[in-house]
Amino acid sequence: MALDAITNRLNRITSALTNANVPYALVGGQAVALWVTTKDPAAVRTTKDVDILIDRKNLPAAKRAAIGAGFDYFEVVDVGMFLERTDPNPRSGVHLIWAGEKVTPSCAIPSPDVQDRQELEPGKFVVQLPALVGMKLVANRDHDRGHLRDMISVGLIDRAMLAGLPTELASRLDELLVDAGL
Repeated sequence: MALDAITNRLNRITSALTNANVPYALVGGQAVALWVTTKDPAAVRTTKDVDILIDRKNLPAAKRAAIGAGFDYFEVVDVGMFLERTDPNPRSGVHLIWAGEKVTPSCAIPSPDVQDRQELEPGKFVVQLPALVGMKLVANRDHDRGHLRDMISVGLIDRAMLAGLPTELASRLDELLVDAGL
């Protein structure tokens, strides 16, 4: 039942943004799941929230679209999120990542541009793979490394991705590739 709720939330917000002509790209666990599905649907892990990359200048239009889809906007410490009106729990919200901005000042690279995306499923725009890998390497939390391992295990990530990464991020990815025997 929880998976159905996540899928419903994902479909509602992506449809609302698409219908309102608000450019977006899925990032985070949902983006990883869609990418992994392109290689091995059985290797997909579930995630309880939805992370969406949008341009800050499009926030007013995104808010209007989200309100029409049953969400309310909240912001805590510069983190924007759309929460279900019927269950306003941030854990299961739609979290906004600002395109072209660093999530925190200490991040090695900013978030990608919202145009750095592709449609992996009809109506689902997902950040392109190199940008997603960069975001996961920057975040570097346990679950982010788990997502990277999932993408490595299905052949989405290989040593060619080391080129062009800042040294610190390349080192993190190299460690994961070595652990995977690559």
